[in-house]
Amino acid sequence: MTSTMTTAADLAADTATAVPALSAAEQEELIRTNMPLVGHLVRDMLSRIPNHIHRDDLTSAGLHALVTAARGWDPTRGIPFNRFATTRIRGAILDELRSLDWATRSVRTKARATDTTRQSLTTTLGRTPTTEELAQALGTTTTDLHQTDNDVQRATVLSLQGFTTSSPDDLVTERTPGPEDMLIRREQIGYLHHAIESLPERLQTVITEYFLKERPMADIAADLGVTESRISQLRAEALSLLKDGLNTHLDPELAPAVENPDSIIARRRAGYYATIAGNTSLHSRLALTNAHGFTPLAHGAAA
Repeated sequence: MTSTMTTAADLAADTATAVPALSAAEQEELIRTNMPLVGHLVRDMLSRIPNHIHRDDLTSAGLHALVTAARGWDPTRGIPFNRFATTRIRGAILDELRSLDWATRSVRTKARATDTTRQSLTTTLGRTPTTEELAQALGTTTTDLHQTDNDVQRATVLSLQGFTTSSPDDLVTERTPGPEDMLIRREQIGYLHHAIESLPERLQTVITEYFLKERPMADIAADLGVTESRISQLRAEALSLLKDGLNTHLDPELAPAVENPDSIIARRRAGYYATIAGNTSLHSRLALTNAHGFTPLAHGAAA
């Protein structure tokens, strides 16, 4: 996964060009045209962070990154400005969030210990441990365990691919995953790809364009001839299907209970789950990644 952090070296490279690739007027036009991109990225981040984070702080950081991107972009390199700017804007927003993270070192330490113990028990028991089992293994009480979780939830202002208990310094792990962990990871990635491919056409388009191609919601709405609000609804519907579909195959205990199996919605969902099963096999899932868990640039034939 490509990091989105904007480093000092990146900024220096963007601003150190002796002769700007674009004139001041061209830069200004580029900034004005792409200002909605900042709003899109800020809205996306706000949906995954605590409510006490102010939109204005993130927007200010994003706009500053947009200006920097316009000054440093060279169209002759063949990189679309939208992609070039998105990386820098998202990196600036994350940097702003990191500066607001007030979690204490003790909270982070407890959170890491909890995660490590939970993973160890999951491997030993072959299932997710109960709160009581986790507390006993940690030598604490369930009350203290819940308190630690609450502290982490209040303190965390950053969520990157599920690293909800890690500080920015911990995003690079010290240990590489073992063969078993890597195999599980590759299976999960394979299931995710097949689950996306099994979605109804319109939902599949929304997920692919929004998450994989990182296109603004407004552009997707224009392509499909619907409102941006409708795209948001379709995205929520698709994510719900993906979550329940993956849980049905990977962790049935987390799959939702069906209250009325004969209802239209229940039958449609059951049909989707069956489609995933019909479109996937161990070979096809593992073929989507290499031995190191990376997805090749072209994997359509393997799917």
